[in-house]
Amino acid sequence: MASRFDIGFAKTARASGGLAVLLQMAGQAAAGLGEVDPEGVVARAADVAKFTGKALKTLDVLAPHGAPVDRILVLGLGEAEKLGPHDWLKAGGAAAARIGRAEKATVYLDAPGVTVTAKNAADFALGMQLGAYSFDTYKTKKDEDDEAKNGKAVKVTIVTAVASAAKKANEVSDAVAEGVILARNLVNEPANVLGPVEFADKAKALEKLGVEVDILTEREMKKLGMAALLGVAQGSVRPPRLAVMHWKGGKEKDRPVAFIGKGVVFDTGGISIKPAAGMEDMKGDMGGAAAVIGLMHTLAARKAKANVVGILGLVENMPDGNAQRPGDIVKSMSGQTIEVINTDAEGRLVLCDALWYCNETFKPQFMVNLATLTGAIMVALGSHHAGLFSNDDTLAARLTAAGLSTNERLWRMPLGREYDKMIDSKFADMKNTGGRYAGSITAAQFLHRFVKDTPWAHLDIAGTAMGSPTDEINQSWGSGFGVRLLDELVRANYEG
Repeated sequence: MASRFDIGFAKTARASGGLAVLLQMAGQAAAGLGEVDPEGVVARAADVAKFTGKALKTLDVLAPHGAPVDRILVLGLGEAEKLGPHDWLKAGGAAAARIGRAEKATVYLDAPGVTVTAKNAADFALGMQLGAYSFDTYKTKKDEDDEAKNGKAVKVTIVTAVASAAKKANEVSDAVAEGVILARNLVNEPANVLGPVEFADKAKALEKLGVEVDILTEREMKKLGMAALLGVAQGSVRPPRLAVMHWKGGKEKDRPVAFIGKGVVFDTGGISIKPAAGMEDMKGDMGGAAAVIGLMHTLAARKAKANVVGILGLVENMPDGNAQRPGDIVKSMSGQTIEVINTDAEGRLVLCDALWYCNETFKPQFMVNLATLTGAIMVALGSHHAGLFSNDDTLAARLTAAGLSTNERLWRMPLGREYDKMIDSKFADMKNTGGRYAGSITAAQFLHRFVKDTPWAHLDIAGTAMGSPTDEINQSWGSGFGVRLLDELVRANYEG
């Protein structure tokens, strides 16, 4: 299910057996050649293969003559002036993909022509862990490489002059990897295994890391007046939950920052039922909640010096005889009434009560919600950016910067009075959809009505949380999008 690497760092390492991974900048020689390749086999192979060190290109030499190792893999890093932080993650992922049946690997990171930092080394290790992830829990037949390893971890030694600092930096990277892998696992789980109660149990498990966790049942939510959230859940035999997680790593007087995730564990669309084709993907409609729980795991595991609240609205949307109908009117916790035009526009009904509860209970510095909310955002942005909506320019700028830093990129979309009018209702304070046009914007306008003056951002991750394009650090259907992004946001701006 997860990467099986035992990664360590060393200033030097004696090459003996196994796989040696050498890094090479374009136009330079590979690192570690003298010790690893005393006979110059790599240079001859590179000449024959026309290998020049282009980014992520590889040269694989088996049983190299005269070498103390069984195999040499040369990985290109490309041109030094174009090498960015994310390239180190991709390089790690590319290396992980070529480990094969090796039981141990030594990575010589300090390539000629580039100065490697502790952060670069930790990012390379993180890329290895994320790139090697696969979700095979329910496969009864494993592939040949897995059978050959017999579940044993591959021992990886990363050799670099900054080994001591890299080891410390990697403690943070390990926490990030754990959070991303947790989010991926949850998105990949089938809905018959992961219901609202089971998801809430996953949140409760964070108590072992020092997170304070409260789970609100339907009885407690009813007392709070969360009829919008409860209305979505009423068609399912599986009861809803609101998971409230609180990490207190900052100063006692500091107000928390808050993250809220849409956790629709399966979305049929309800009475406004979806087409059958592709409905199996709706097990991933809790990608926002998965990102938030993954973030909370990461923050607690790395002992983040910040006060952070994470809230998960957990429901299942089913077309039972007790399900809410198009035309029903519900009263949200805020007291505002909502006409349910389309029961498939359910995520905003879950989030509006969760946002209001968060704001009233914790008085946070800001709130960021994540949700696989609309197909419309995929029409606008595809799968390479998530949509960003915000009432606060500073928060929006910090989120955008965090996205550029982690390559979990955001694109800011508009909000405005004209769009807000599209969700006015004849019979209630608002309706839950504004029609076909500007669908992702009117969804954001709906949520905007439940945040008051608190700085807030809504991330529509429908195109990035599941089924997004794979790359060197993600070969999974569930991507874990948002964990690294939000961890960077907290780390760069809100830790004491």
